[in-house]
Amino acid sequence: MTDKIRNSFKSIASKQGSYSVGLTALVIAIVVVINLIVGQLPSQIQQIDISTNNIYEITDTSRELLDGLDKDVTFTVLADKSSTDERIRNFIDRYSALSSHITVEWIDPVLHPAALSTYEADSDTIVVSCADTGRSTTVAFTDIITYDQMSYYTTGSATESEFDGEGQLSSAVNYVTTDVTKKVYYTSGHGESSLSSSITDLMSKSSLTLTELNLMMASSIPEDCDLLLMDAPVNDLSEDEITMLSDYMEGGGHLFVILGSDVSETPALASFLETYGLTSAGGYIADTQRSYQGNYYYIFPELSVCGDMANELQSKMVLLINANGLVEGTPARDTITLTPFMTTSSSGYAVTEDGQSTQGTYVLGATATENDSRLTVISSESMIDETITSQFTNIENLTLFMNAVTANFDDIENLSIEPKSLQIEYNTMQYTGLIGLAAIIGIPVIFLLYGLRQWMKRRKA
Repeated sequence: MTDKIRNSFKSIASKQGSYSVGLTALVIAIVVVINLIVGQLPSQIQQIDISTNNIYEITDTSRELLDGLDKDVTFTVLADKSSTDERIRNFIDRYSALSSHITVEWIDPVLHPAALSTYEADSDTIVVSCADTGRSTTVAFTDIITYDQMSYYTTGSATESEFDGEGQLSSAVNYVTTDVTKKVYYTSGHGESSLSSSITDLMSKSSLTLTELNLMMASSIPEDCDLLLMDAPVNDLSEDEITMLSDYMEGGGHLFVILGSDVSETPALASFLETYGLTSAGGYIADTQRSYQGNYYYIFPELSVCGDMANELQSKMVLLINANGLVEGTPARDTITLTPFMTTSSSGYAVTEDGQSTQGTYVLGATATENDSRLTVISSESMIDETITSQFTNIENLTLFMNAVTANFDDIENLSIEPKSLQIEYNTMQYTGLIGLAAIIGIPVIFLLYGLRQWMKRRKA
């Protein structure tokens, strides 16, 4: 009996079976080792963002900022890492991995309560600091994942609305590594539109501080005014105010004008713009070639932008509604250079109240430079109207607007990265999860099927 058992192990079938068992064990061992190795990789390598809102996507703007970083920056996260929202954890890992100058430290304030006093910050906060400049700032988790508080009144609970990880961190890194800030005065006293929270937040991210200036009560434009913004004035400017603007521009000032809904009500301002070669076409502008779903007054202008003005413009789809048309004319001085950057197609029409229209190409946005001064004009207040930019989420109105604002400065970059909506569910696919699933189910099934096939072949033989 012993010899019979010994001889059975010497048979061909026994040898093939031993080979199959050994091969199976080897493959499983390899999968386990690979799984262990992948498990030690950072999250930005382990995970693939396949969400429609791409909450983990980092724009070229931030990548360029981090590529040029030459100072060490520390992210001190005052929170329990294990209980922190996974999206925030993963984004911090992905973001910090883009620069060797960024170090991340996690401090649990429950275990180390003195840390809150040391950093003068609350829990669930990222303290961004730079030892070289001595500057620091904080980013609260509630600034990264924001909530729609209005939903509380309708549903009884606040729902997540936006993810602003990139915008908050890039703004913080820029703030602590540079002391360059610019002061923007926005005019009042002429029925101007109020700047939305979206605009004020975007300007803050680019180190632009906002201050109101009532031209009717001012004797001159303040000397520290780096940019004067006039958003859709309803009432006209006085002669003294026009003189004030002219003096400001002659001194190398930067002026940004967004025209109101009816330019016929602001003839003095229109005359000022004519000095720079921009003449009102009269009426509203329609475009039969580049319009939204056949509504000719909802225009997608043709953009002629390059350099800083083109930053992060992916689709170049900007929507203007009820825009005033401008006609490119001859500036009053040879030293003025006029450059349109936003126009209608050749199928544009200037439609007046009496129904008359004239076909042609009309200017919807332009810049005029003279020595150190710069004038930027946009022909419709819908450019930064929050009701429009929030309704049409795919348009790039705010990106182009902020590019046009920061183009006034050589030492300011447009870091106004818009938050990503959380209204659509996201999903994260992990390599480790796929490998584990393959090791547990996929590979054994494959070998089982292979073994069954081999068994049936031998049985038939």
